[in-house]
Amino acid sequence: MKSQRSGTTATAFCISVRGRSMPNTSQTECKNSNWRRSSMPDLSRLRPHSSQGWLTWVLLLFIGVFSLSSDQFLSVQNLLDLAESYAVTGIFALGLFVVLVTGGIDISFAAVASVVQYFIATLFVRYQFDHALLSIGLAVACGTLFGMINAWLITWLRVVSIIITISMQSLLFGLLMWSTGGRSLYQLPEWWITLRSVLPFEWQGQTFQLGLPLLVLLVIATLTAVLLNKTHLGRQLYAVGGDAESARRIGIRVGLIHLFAYGWLGAMAAIGGLVQVYRMGEVVPNALVGGELDVLAATVLGGASLMGGKGTVSGTLMGVFLIAILKNGLNLIGVSNYFMNIVVGGVIMVAIAVTHYKKRKETDVSFV
Repeated sequence: MKSQRSGTTATAFCISVRGRSMPNTSQTECKNSNWRRSSMPDLSRLRPHSSQGWLTWVLLLFIGVFSLSSDQFLSVQNLLDLAESYAVTGIFALGLFVVLVTGGIDISFAAVASVVQYFIATLFVRYQFDHALLSIGLAVACGTLFGMINAWLITWLRVVSIIITISMQSLLFGLLMWSTGGRSLYQLPEWWITLRSVLPFEWQGQTFQLGLPLLVLLVIATLTAVLLNKTHLGRQLYAVGGDAESARRIGIRVGLIHLFAYGWLGAMAAIGGLVQVYRMGEVVPNALVGGELDVLAATVLGGASLMGGKGTVSGTLMGVFLIAILKNGLNLIGVSNYFMNIVVGGVIMVAIAVTHYKKRKETDVSFV
């Protein structure tokens, strides 16, 4: 009797997909219900579970919209031009990302890049200094020095990093414009402005090539990823950004970590400045200053936290790509520059809110 009762009871219940029992349901109804559930797609699996997941959906959305609005958007040449034009933004973003990981922020990178590129160009114009490797090495050294000065001032004065770096940006850019009178330099060494063919390839009977700026971006992205993910120093960078006081207690020299992070951004600023001159063929003192918002937005959209300790290199590159396709797509469909700024700002706000929504839900504490 006991076994029969248990068997009868078993047929009166069926287990739903969520694991809850459904009493007073016949076995046939249970089978039909389970069949309907199994035949329906589980849309919950498509829900992104990370900031990069949300960013991927946003990217796909805009790619679909702009490809339908303009036949040229998904052309190989347009995509290559897009990658070339935003390679400098990507280089700056990768440098800024390392600083954000440590919990800091630096707004002076564009001014540093402008000063470095003008300095290298002046060496050639006035002193005929035409050594490519020495010039590149000197530029990187100068950029690194400016970054380390920022880190030293932040640590020594114990002032919020954004205050120091905004002051440095204003100081460097003001000195540059005052000392040069805003004059551009056009007589540059051949190694700096001669366009080079890198990785040519064919597609549908046409020949294309990956430009040097894109190749530099990919190399820097690889180096940054190895630094942050495969080295002890990278783990220390994340630890300082996660909790600087705890990192200090376990023996991490927080000041030196900040010195390295800001120095890294200074080096990336110098490289980005050199690449920008390579693309434009001239040195314009105010060409880079003013684009800091795009760089900061790209890193934050990519999942980097302004509080530190979060983010990935791939996410940063995706953030740069989102800014690039948004501006390029709006330009192809004929949107005015003024309205473009409104749309870009709105999308940045929405994307940041979406990418941080899950984190906010996880940190909310309810006592009800």
